[in-house]
Formats: sequence, C-alpha cells, structure tokens
Amino acid sequence: QVQLVESGGGLVQPGGSLRLSCAVSGSFYNIDSMGWYRQAPGKQRELVAAIGSGGHTNYVDDVKGRFIISRDDAKKTVSLQMNSLKPEDTAVYYCNVRDYVDYTHSDDYWGQGTQVTVSS
Repeated sequence: QVQLVESGGGLVQPGGSLRLSCAVSGSFYNIDSMGWYRQAPGKQRELVAAIGSGGHTNYVDDVKGRFIISRDDAKKTVSLQMNSLKPEDTAVYYCNVRDYVDYTHSDDYWGQGTQVTVSS
C-alpha cells in the first residue's frame, strides 16, 4: 500500500521560512518524478516544484529563487525548502509521486496535504 505522509506545514510570518517533507512508503514500479503542488482557497491545484529521477528540477515562476526541492531516493523522501515566504504562498501543499508503470501510463500518488499559512 502506497503512503505519502507530509510534515512541516504551519504558520509563518512574511519573509520567513518553512521546510516541507514527504515520506514515501510502499511498492513502486519506478518512481519518476516527485513534486509538490498547492491549492489555495477558490483556486485550482497547481504545480509548485518537481524533481525528476535524474535530478532535473522544475519550478513555477513565482517561487523560482525562493523555493528549493530535493529528493533522497534511498530514504524515499522529497522535501521543499521555502524561503522568503509571501502571503500569496498560503495554501494546502500536497506531495506527489509519479510512478512509471510502462510506456503507456504512469500512476500519480498524493499525500493528504499540509497547510501553509503566511501571515503577520
């Protein structure tokens, strides 16, 4: 059974930092990308950052230079270091793992979400 358990969310003042972590367990064919999405009230879920199996990273424009994603395949964890946080970063953050099954499809797995609130 696949499980993704996030930790590290909370309340922080503007300009502050938080580190999100996601512990992944279960059986996979071949984990491809690992990433973080977020969903603010009234908005669609959006990709924040992703990291491929080769270490290539991808960030949404408004977090570039502020957030850093990393993964540890041995420990099956993915982390998101968030610096210089802004009120508009407030959202529920979800961990995502994409498991490559074969050339026809991949399976997406999600964590339960962790709240990040940036407010003074």
